[in-house]
Amino acid sequence: MPKTDKKKQKQPKAPLDVDDTQSSASEHDGETSEHREDETNEQSKDQSKDETSDEIITSTPFSTLNLHPSLLSSIASLKWTNATQIQAASIPPALEGRDVIGLAETGSGKTGSFAIPILNYLLDKPQKAVFAVILAPTRELAFQIHEVMVALGRGMGAQSVCVVGGVDMASQAIALARNPHVVVATVSFTSSLQLSCAQRTHITIQFCTCTTAWKAP
Repeated sequence: MPKTDKKKQKQPKAPLDVDDTQSSASEHDGETSEHREDETNEQSKDQSKDETSDEIITSTPFSTLNLHPSLLSSIASLKWTNATQIQAASIPPALEGRDVIGLAETGSGKTGSFAIPILNYLLDKPQKAVFAVILAPTRELAFQIHEVMVALGRGMGAQSVCVVGGVDMASQAIALARNPHVVVATVSFTSSLQLSCAQRTHITIQFCTCTTAWKAP
């Protein structure tokens, strides 16, 4: 019998599925597109924040507002260089002794707009008693204002006390008895403040500032 050579037959390659290739490419393009959209959104948010910050902060340096050098040093320690819109508009008339009503959004520097004039006046007319009372609608806002007053007043020796609910009354009474220059309190605790002040022979409050929390409907 003649020998027949059996050649190995190569298995044909599976045909390339064009639809699968297009689907894979489409998914990749979709992921890339979503990634680019996310990056674009993040960049837009950052740009929006920068634009908002640029709109709030003015070109008016604090050094041009006729403030005491020690107060300017405290402001510089907080890395505040230029006044915000509410600060540039309210600090000059407040330093002239005029009543000021300010309205600005959150993060616009409202606390600095009244804290700076208070401390500047305190440097002009030093006294060892309550010089200013700041009323806030909530505990959280009262604590925030108190922190700013402490930071600004640290370099000039100004003392601030925060009187709010939910805190030991005895410790707050002791703090008030030490004659702080500034008292930050919630409106509901003004009766405690009045009682503490009534026990003293004489007290002159130069500033009374009321802050409110308002949200647009």
